[in-house]
Amino acid sequence: MLKKIILSVAISLTTFSQFSFAAPLVTDSVALMQSVLQQERQWAGLESKTIKVGDTTFAYSEGGVKDAPTVLLVHGFSGSRDNWNRIAHKLTKQYHVVALDLPAHGDTIAPANFGYQLADLSDAVRQFVLALGIQKDLHIAGHSLGGGIAVLYSALYFLEVKSLLLVDTAGVYDKVGKSLIAKPEDLRNMLVRKTGDFERLATKIAMYQPPFIPKELMEGYEKIHMKHLPEHEKLINALIEQMKFTKSDTFQMAAHSIEAPTLVIWGEKDAIIDVSVVDELKQHLKNEEVIILKDVGHTPILEADYPVSEAYLAFLAKAQAMPNKFAPAPK
Repeated sequence: MLKKIILSVAISLTTFSQFSFAAPLVTDSVALMQSVLQQERQWAGLESKTIKVGDTTFAYSEGGVKDAPTVLLVHGFSGSRDNWNRIAHKLTKQYHVVALDLPAHGDTIAPANFGYQLADLSDAVRQFVLALGIQKDLHIAGHSLGGGIAVLYSALYFLEVKSLLLVDTAGVYDKVGKSLIAKPEDLRNMLVRKTGDFERLATKIAMYQPPFIPKELMEGYEKIHMKHLPEHEKLINALIEQMKFTKSDTFQMAAHSIEAPTLVIWGEKDAIIDVSVVDELKQHLKNEEVIILKDVGHTPILEADYPVSEAYLAFLAKAQAMPNKFAPAPK
């Protein structure tokens, strides 16, 4: 049983999907992990692709119904496009699905001088969307840091975003309770620097009821995280600075600028971003639905993929049927 764990804030650690494969005859832990993930993408109806946009080469997965509405899936910090595979497995039966690796994550290659402020990441997603030509009537979904990116993107391009899914979304909130994000400096402790760090983060923080994680896969994920450590340090430092100096009203203004119907899903036991922030978020969204999942931590897209998928499919059907309020009035 493989389950891919995300930790984010801003923190999403790569986790394991509850999905069984025939064990490949691979002894290297990283190669084993990559082999399993490739099988999982195929099961989800996705194909691995790359596209060069400016100085960045994006790795992404794409699949589903070619001429159907597009759903863009954005992962969180230290995660990857594969965090969404189990959700994508349901979506590809009805929608055109795209999941990308953000700069500094997965297989995407960004230039050394890439900036890691939220605005930089949102702009990178925008350039990727334009390169694929999927900007019109886009359904966008984000988890944790990816949710923060999705909020900013949807606020800036409100004429184009058809709907928004926010899962345990990172942001600047007034009251964060016992959240890990209450002390921004502590986020540096979430970096995988040495052997054992990934296991501690994955099993002690990211999920409320962590599954068994095979040793070989744990080692593979840990090696990948350590490979990305220099980029993750830049990103964490940028996030810490932004959280120190950005006021909550800035984030609230972005949320209030969103015109698209929004589905908010949160794990009741989230230790990274406390569920109490949902009430604050609701105050600034114009057209929202909220689902709180009992006994679920920071990673509902993995811990509770079935109820998340079912709720999202129902929400997408309603959102797709809604008329465009910005369309020209008939003559």
